[in-house]
Amino acid sequence: MAVKRISPKEAHTLLSEGWVYLDVRSVPEFEAGHPTGAKNAPLMHMGPGGMSRNQEFLAVVSASFAREEKLVIGCKSGGRSQQAAMMLEAAGFTNLLEMRGGWSGEADAFGRLAEAGWSALGLPTETAAQPGASWEELKASK
Repeated sequence: MAVKRISPKEAHTLLSEGWVYLDVRSVPEFEAGHPTGAKNAPLMHMGPGGMSRNQEFLAVVSASFAREEKLVIGCKSGGRSQQAAMMLEAAGFTNLLEMRGGWSGEADAFGRLAEAGWSALGLPTETAAQPGASWEELKASK
């Protein structure tokens, strides 16, 4: 079963209804700006040699959120969030939505902007994580 994809505006509405935004970008990307109230669980870590898979992703998310928690999964442009949503669905999470366009926007096959991202739409953002929302805090609580 495929996880439903929604627009950033739809995601914003759902967050006001109690859904949780799970940002799967790297820690530096998250710290540079993210949707207000987002929690950070990087699917990939940024290192000197580029991006590498976060081996703790699934264990930390599973320990931090109930399988039935309402989660909107987002990243930079949509690739990592799709991967993360599929992993979480396979692990038994049942209320997942994946946000098209991510933080920066999603391009089509020709490199043109296909979906504006959260930041370009002027939706609420912050740079500091709220208490309990950073990767280090989620990891420590598992």
